[in-house]
Amino acid sequence: MNWIILIIAGLFETTFAFCLGKARQTSGVEMYCWYAGFLIALIISMVLLIKATQTLPIGTAYAVWTGIGAVGTVILGIFVFKEPSNFWRMFFLVTLIGSVIGLKLVSK
Repeated sequence: MNWIILIIAGLFETTFAFCLGKARQTSGVEMYCWYAGFLIALIISMVLLIKATQTLPIGTAYAVWTGIGAVGTVILGIFVFKEPSNFWRMFFLVTLIGSVIGLKLVSK
């Protein structure tokens, strides 16, 4: 169950990074709404990470959490913010995904 909580926490990490990106593109009230979304997603992500680390090793949980956030943010950057996607970027993204899966497989 804590692995599922950790995955959800990682998705909220991606959400708060997305909100930062959207806030950067807007101004006025809309910008503050995106910053509010950032704070809400940040709090949810941290609370879930804390919950997951009650039974999972902290090093593994943190690496998986940041890995999910990094992968999700890169994917959102490519599809939403029109960031470049070249061979090397995709290569290292795949190796990051493999590393996160590997950490999950070798952890108790």
